[in-house]
Amino acid sequence: MHVNEIDLNLLRVFDAVYRARSVSRAADLLGLTQPATSQGLTRLRLLVKDALFVRARGGVAPTPKAERLAVAVQSALATLERALNEAEQFNPAQSAKVFRLHMSDIGEARFLPDLMVALRRLAPGVRLETSPLASGDIAPALDRGRIDFAFGFLPTVKDTQRVQLLNDRYIVLLREGHPFIKRRRSGQALLDDLRQLEFVAVRTHSDTLRILQLLQLEDRLRLTTEHFMVLPSIVKATDLAVVMPRNIAQIFASAGGYAIIAPPFPLRDFTVSLHWSRRFEADPGNQWLRQTIVALFAETSGGKSAR
Repeated sequence: MHVNEIDLNLLRVFDAVYRARSVSRAADLLGLTQPATSQGLTRLRLLVKDALFVRARGGVAPTPKAERLAVAVQSALATLERALNEAEQFNPAQSAKVFRLHMSDIGEARFLPDLMVALRRLAPGVRLETSPLASGDIAPALDRGRIDFAFGFLPTVKDTQRVQLLNDRYIVLLREGHPFIKRRRSGQALLDDLRQLEFVAVRTHSDTLRILQLLQLEDRLRLTTEHFMVLPSIVKATDLAVVMPRNIAQIFASAGGYAIIAPPFPLRDFTVSLHWSRRFEADPGNQWLRQTIVALFAETSGGKSAR
């Protein structure tokens, strides 16, 4: 006999009769008529080639094969019930779920501190793992469940659900006291004078490189790194400038030692969003963390998800 021949409802009938030791009482437990319960039991007897139950005083008694089968059936039904209940609820205070996130290093700096504070209070057993992916890999990874969410300005990532978290703008970060900031200028004059600077750029954040290209400043590029988080110490120790998001630059500048200038760059405004897969949108854990993230970081309430 192959497992494909078994109707799950027959196993429920078997389990009810085994527990109740009576076909009529089992029918009441299942909400079925007694003939329907008897018919289900007969079908199962034919499949397993055993009587399963014999008449006994006050009802029925299991055969040796039924005793052995009951252990496996009860275990299987309990496993299914746990899985179904888990799919319907998520208790953050008791969960030990691991959520996997796509974030750049600068995204980690912007979002993880506040998110970890919230999780420690609301869901102390929940764990996070960050894993930066190439933009072309993000949507497939979300759909396969390899990652649960992706944070960032990801204009090339299509076919995901997303909600806007914040608006940002690219600026230039310099060390405090840099000769460039002694002279006040704005607008096109400030753009033109950027040629006086030498720059450090981040390879993985292509829009910052694109801005330098559009301004024909590639020849002023003196250092290209892999990550943003090394830049503050480089900028502070040199006269190099970096094009970076204002939101994170303001965090650096708040500690002192830096200056921010805001040229009217092309492509300077961008939106950071949270992305997830439509496949997992109804998952209770996904819903809970998504709502928590939006409550923590979204600049406006009532933003609608979009494709």
